Amino acid sequence: MKHYSLEKKLKLFGWLFVAPASLLIIVLSFYPMIYSFILSLQSGVANNLHFTGLRNYVRLFKDANFKTSVVNVLIYLVIQVPVMLVLALILSTILNQKDLKLKGVFRTLVFLPCVTSLVSSALVFKSLFALDGFVNRFCLWLGVLNEPINFLMDPFWAKAAIIIVITWRWTGYNTIFYLAGLQNLDDSIFEAAVVDGASPTYQFFHITVPLLRPVILLTAIMSTNGTLQIFDEVKNLTNGGPGMATLSISQYIYNLSFRLNPQFGYAAAVSWAILFMVAILSFVQMQIGDKDSD
Repeated sequence: MKHYSLEKKLKLFGWLFVAPASLLIIVLSFYPMIYSFILSLQSGVANNLHFTGLRNYVRLFKDANFKTSVVNVLIYLVIQVPVMLVLALILSTILNQKDLKLKGVFRTLVFLPCVTSLVSSALVFKSLFALDGFVNRFCLWLGVLNEPINFLMDPFWAKAAIIIVITWRWTGYNTIFYLAGLQNLDDSIFEAAVVDGASPTYQFFHITVPLLRPVILLTAIMSTNGTLQIFDEVKNLTNGGPGMATLSISQYIYNLSFRLNPQFGYAAAVSWAILFMVAILSFVQMQIGDKDSD
């Protein structure tokens, strides 16, 4: 060490500090990813696995259950993500108002669903949407319904319930991102807009949204990733039912691995299919975002 220059010593100590974290990432992230891809090229059960090449990936295109799960998550994605991001934008704009009282309380309340246990929140909503739950009772009291609806056993309403739960849970999460972005914007921009006679609506659509475009792109990609991998809400709320009307891709992977005849190779192939879908959709979103910013 005495013969090393100060620069080399600093680099060496830097690598020593980074090494433990790098080792953990390699062991806990990169190795499982590589192993899962190798596993996706194999078929069989437990220790009786044999190489089958791309057969599992070919099987994806013939698997009706997989196609159903893909359609379901795409429905969640197309409806829930835009609604959630618009709500998050509106909430962040309101919470960023300088004359708003009890800001800390409202910001905490908005973010609170994000830190709520996934299982407990799903069970609460399962109770709310039950045949004798609060939603049915309230709608009957208002006269909107003539008889209670079994929301969680109806294919359409079960999907709607899952979309509501996801939106409730993750809107606050995205609101925090937008709020942080708004607080980094120069107030003089909005002051100049007010002087020019711009209405709050005009400011929102022509100033706030364009300036937050990079943050909106980030939250759109993260939300897309999360929705394609949705598991807890579906598992605890409907368990994929009725039938397979709400089955998600992640739950299908779980069923293939632990509930059905364990098919780890095919389950790994399905998990890589999610990765490909996320990569493609993220690429498309980034391309659209880049074009909009030109």
